[in-house]
Amino acid sequence: MNITRLLLTLLFLTISTAVQAETVDGLEGKVMCGYQGWFRVPQDDAGGNWRHYASGSRFEPGRCTIDLWPDVRELSPEDRIDTPFRHADGSVAQVFSSPRQSTVAMHFRWMQEYGIDGVFVQRFPTDCRDQRHRQTMDAVLRYSQQAARDTGRQWVLMYDLSGMTPNRFAEVKQDWRHLQQTLNVANAEHDPAYLKHRGKPLIALWGLGFNDRAAGLDEWRQLIDFFQHEAIDGGFSLMLGVPTYWRTLNRDTIDDPRLHDLMAQAEVVSPWAVGRFGTPAEAARHIQSVVPDDLAWCNERKIDYLPVAFPGFSWHNLMELRGQKAKLNAMPRLAGEFFWSQVWNYHQQGTRMQYVAMFDELDEGTAIFKVRNDPPVGESSFAAEPGLPSDHYLWLTGQVGRMLRGEGDFAAEVPKREQ
Repeated sequence: MNITRLLLTLLFLTISTAVQAETVDGLEGKVMCGYQGWFRVPQDDAGGNWRHYASGSRFEPGRCTIDLWPDVRELSPEDRIDTPFRHADGSVAQVFSSPRQSTVAMHFRWMQEYGIDGVFVQRFPTDCRDQRHRQTMDAVLRYSQQAARDTGRQWVLMYDLSGMTPNRFAEVKQDWRHLQQTLNVANAEHDPAYLKHRGKPLIALWGLGFNDRAAGLDEWRQLIDFFQHEAIDGGFSLMLGVPTYWRTLNRDTIDDPRLHDLMAQAEVVSPWAVGRFGTPAEAARHIQSVVPDDLAWCNERKIDYLPVAFPGFSWHNLMELRGQKAKLNAMPRLAGEFFWSQVWNYHQQGTRMQYVAMFDELDEGTAIFKVRNDPPVGESSFAAEPGLPSDHYLWLTGQVGRMLRGEGDFAAEVPKREQ
């Protein structure tokens, strides 16, 4: 092969990888993560505040809201943010800023490296009321669009409506028009990595039917109709994020059969599972007892079922800052046993796609990206699994995609990683 042909071949392979996400339709056979993108440092904020690392201007030992410590060693020195925290060897503990191109590019590069198909980028309409917050959220979206194109990943916009009262849902429509005009979100020409499902771009609306907030079913219906029929030419396919016990209308769910009427309009239903069980055995029992009937309901209506799995849970520092007590590492990860019990049992029930909560959630200890297993020491305690590589859950999440696609042999036991 001469040098010209070699260069042309390499160029073709590069282009093929970059457009892979554009040409593969649907969620089936894919593992997708939630992407918060909400960590801010004083340099990002006109008020000099930390966001989601802490509340306000102080992020220091004894005052923080994260239970996992991110591994930022692959970022350039100028993008690693020094903190007052120290590791056991005395070195300065560092964090990242979400609305920076280098951060988002690194995260999507990890998705590509470990075989994670993409993310649902979270959008919080309540934060959009503050222009400064909207600008940083826009930056995360813009960098996600570019990084998805560069790495052959896919992304979906998810509006998290859990903090918004239904009488303000008109703000969601206004924000959508803003994104359409400024970032060309879901535009096939300008945003080719945006995921399509059943031939249409997919939009996710999260928070329907939970009984700890106003139901607002009429407002939900109007918002659903807007995205399915008005927001873009041809409309969106719709994913609805709903409570765990949506089918039986009890426990975490409103007792109103109209919820089922709204859900029947969706192309995808995704029941929230974080915190509903805390051990591998509990996860298996829950999935085996609840999911078969969930799937039957969805299959009867030709709705796709996107189950949620999470690697563990811990919000000790967040609750402490709120004056409440919460156990560190409340739902232990067990080196992946807890996570794998979920994804394996979902797969055994016949699910064909997987949502992982979350890619970067440090606040509640559910992140699957690279974290330090030698976190800072001192007044604040952090969850860690000494001896595990920092990328363990990235690798394990990638194995979920392989299992969904029938690539390799998998069992109930956590897969063993070749050294």
